[in-house]
Amino acid sequence: MLADFFLPTCQGYLLKIHVVPGASRTAVAGLHGDRLKVKVAAPPEKGRANEELLAFLARSLKVPPKSLQLTSGVASRTKVVSVHDLSPDLRSRLLALVPEP
Repeated sequence: MLADFFLPTCQGYLLKIHVVPGASRTAVAGLHGDRLKVKVAAPPEKGRANEELLAFLARSLKVPPKSLQLTSGVASRTKVVSVHDLSPDLRSRLLALVPEP
């Protein structure tokens, strides 16, 4: 199901993400099982891919970068990012991340 990659929390949402580092550009590539697949235009070195992922999500979701936090998967392709934002339209912005098939 489309909404399986995020879970509501009392402070916002948890996003389950599968990252593919070293891409030519940063973009959402669809779903990977129950995770959002994001290709990142940064190498997996010294946290660069993680920084690019968080910056991309902040831009895409129109939230301040400080409201995003990498909660698990620092050195893994499977990551969990928490979004601390209680905007009523955040759910629709999350759904809009997934490209149409």
